[in-house]
Amino acid sequence: MLAKTRSYALNGIDGYEVNIEVDLNAGLPAYDTVGLADTSVKESKERVRSAIKNSLYTYPVRKITINLAPADTKKEGSHFDLAIALGILIANEEIDSKDYKDYIILGELSLDGSINHIKGVMPLIISAIQNGHKKFIIPSKNAKEASFISGIEVYAFGKLYEVADFLSGKKEYEPLKTSEFVNIQNSNKYNVDFSEVKGQFVAKRALEIAVAGGHNVLMIGPPGAGKTMMAKCVPTIMPDMTFEEAIEVTKIHSVAGILDSNVGIVVNRPFRTPHHTATIPALMGGGPNAKPGEISLAHNGVLFLDEMPEYQRRTLETLRQPLEDGVAVVSRAKHTLEYPARFMLVASMNPCPCGNLGSKTQECKCTPSEIHRYISKLSGPLLDRIDLQIEVDAVSYEEFRSTIPNEDSKTIKERVEKARAVQRERYKGTSTKTNDEMTNSQVKEYCKLDEDGERLLKNAFARLNLTMRATSRVLKVARTIADLEGSENIKTNHIGEAIQYRSLDRKYWD
Repeated sequence: MLAKTRSYALNGIDGYEVNIEVDLNAGLPAYDTVGLADTSVKESKERVRSAIKNSLYTYPVRKITINLAPADTKKEGSHFDLAIALGILIANEEIDSKDYKDYIILGELSLDGSINHIKGVMPLIISAIQNGHKKFIIPSKNAKEASFISGIEVYAFGKLYEVADFLSGKKEYEPLKTSEFVNIQNSNKYNVDFSEVKGQFVAKRALEIAVAGGHNVLMIGPPGAGKTMMAKCVPTIMPDMTFEEAIEVTKIHSVAGILDSNVGIVVNRPFRTPHHTATIPALMGGGPNAKPGEISLAHNGVLFLDEMPEYQRRTLETLRQPLEDGVAVVSRAKHTLEYPARFMLVASMNPCPCGNLGSKTQECKCTPSEIHRYISKLSGPLLDRIDLQIEVDAVSYEEFRSTIPNEDSKTIKERVEKARAVQRERYKGTSTKTNDEMTNSQVKEYCKLDEDGERLLKNAFARLNLTMRATSRVLKVARTIADLEGSENIKTNHIGEAIQYRSLDRKYWD
């Protein structure tokens, strides 16, 4: 007898339908899986057999053939277990159901018949919805993740026999209730705040501008100046994620298997800090299953590279394309995957290997060749993509022990949100969200200068040897500074401040 169930498979963060055909025939007992199944799918044989037996159903002693269609695409993962087991039970007439074909079935089986948590539930369901599917059967441990998707019927189960009873009509179950995103988001708290950062007013001003416009930023200064602490405070002044942004991030984290199943959705903007020994696949994505890398896990959030020159130069150079396009491309022999990677890069570094170059209190012991070798790990094209480059001086004892209250993250965040609101209105109806994402045509339209501003930018272009990309980014930063001030036009002082944030690449790299 033949039975057909339906499931879904992932290609990156996009899913496609997989029809699971189960055929029982007379002959010597056997279990064959066809349709380009990987090892984890083929191993379902033992999981499915034990789960059926331990759920007190009869496992057919016949020739069992499982076909995963379409047969020309690689099937990976253990989430086909439940659909295969149900197909066997239906083909063996253990379950009498007429509407089982209406459901997309996802779940991994334990030997005792329990249904385990799986990765990628949200992107699988969203892809199925886009193809017209409305009914789903998933593991109960993935229920929270699926509950944030409205307009569909999702049934969550913890045991194989519960699904069998549901499909055969022996017992009724209620679909999941939709969870509210806003309530969870409002309960979000951070354990750092800009009020704890002593001094560093110039650096905090630059970080406010960077967040307001979505710009990349590099902090250069001696050890202990507070670079890492300020970087960790950046998410506290970023606007709260919208539901659409949260869904985008959750899909990536779900595929990567790092989503908190108790929460079910990512409510904090990601803050990723890969170690300086990270490889190119770890940063960009890849590996045997072409999983998302750190830059994709930082989508809609912050990628912090502490001590940037300590990373391998080849690894850093791979950031150039994602910083421009907002996409990480993972190429493999037979296919290419794209993961979203629209992140804000925050990087820090010492001015030299010992960290004391230019220090007012410490003597630098590095030779010119050591300094050159250290600094040259960051190439000109990569620096061109970093909009704000700021010097962070050591904090004095008086600043460190000062009891004068510093501006807190909440106050800074209010100004950032006002600037972001201006940008949302300006770019309404386009794919652009922040000033950093402006196209060349948008730069021409929204970054017009008066004669004084044009003259100042021209002088900076000549004296600092700015590239066209760097000049364009100066204009984008100036546009953000104007937005923070509530100014419709970019003024000379806005251009002047933006230029100041581009001077370090000439100071250290010339």
